[in-house]
Amino acid sequence: MTNATKGEVMPSIIIGGGRVGQALRDMGVEGDVVVRRGEAFPSEPKTGPIYVATRNDVLEDVIKNCPADRREDLVFMQNGMLQQFLDAQGLGANTQALIYFAVAALGDKPTDGVTELNPEGLTAATGKWADAVAARFHNGDLSCHVLDAPTYEGSMYEKLIWICAMMLVGAQHEGAKVGDVATTYKDEVVALIEELLSGTTACTGAKFAPGAVDRLIAYAKTVAHFPCGVKEFPWRNGYFYGLSEKAIADGKSDPFPTHTALLKNIGAI
Repeated sequence: MTNATKGEVMPSIIIGGGRVGQALRDMGVEGDVVVRRGEAFPSEPKTGPIYVATRNDVLEDVIKNCPADRREDLVFMQNGMLQQFLDAQGLGANTQALIYFAVAALGDKPTDGVTELNPEGLTAATGKWADAVAARFHNGDLSCHVLDAPTYEGSMYEKLIWICAMMLVGAQHEGAKVGDVATTYKDEVVALIEELLSGTTACTGAKFAPGAVDRLIAYAKTVAHFPCGVKEFPWRNGYFYGLSEKAIADGKSDPFPTHTALLKNIGAI
């Protein structure tokens, strides 16, 4: 990667033609290629980021269908805990992005998740193509911060905690949306967020910037209309439940007892 292309919007391959994939194309440049399900991997462009805008459950197929010499260019931006999966695939150092923007419908312009506490935005990227990712997002009038790996790790866990806590507390209350969780059930979700933050630090050593609880509540208010539901369990809440199972198997106390109890309440475990 040359300095001339590092921070530019460059022709790229976009895997996935859904809402996010189309949005990535719309904020791109001539020469971008969108690859949809079942289509062959394109021969052009030969270099640059390969944005993976698919569901988590097809990531393994995406990697298999990508030529071995291009896999280091894959950019992962899915929700959930990706690091363990990527490590197992030999792609642990690949570019990753935390997406704090929303695309309501195919072809819509993305709405940036800026908040009253973070008007500069929360979307972030790290890795080889992080500068190119940020340039593309900026081209679409979206924020994006380029972070080093240790800083990104804390931000990654923070977003994982957000989606796991909001969805799980919301699932306890039929019909609740994210906005309800951040207001009516705020005490419940704050307690769970605090448990997940402290337990994650104890289990992994991850460090969080001050003000994480307030940041996450503020973000919830920007996506208040989102419905709640515990989804993609292995990638989301299943990560924390796995840490609980390991601790208990080792004769230690559950680092996330409230999380475990709430999962049992809805029959998720």
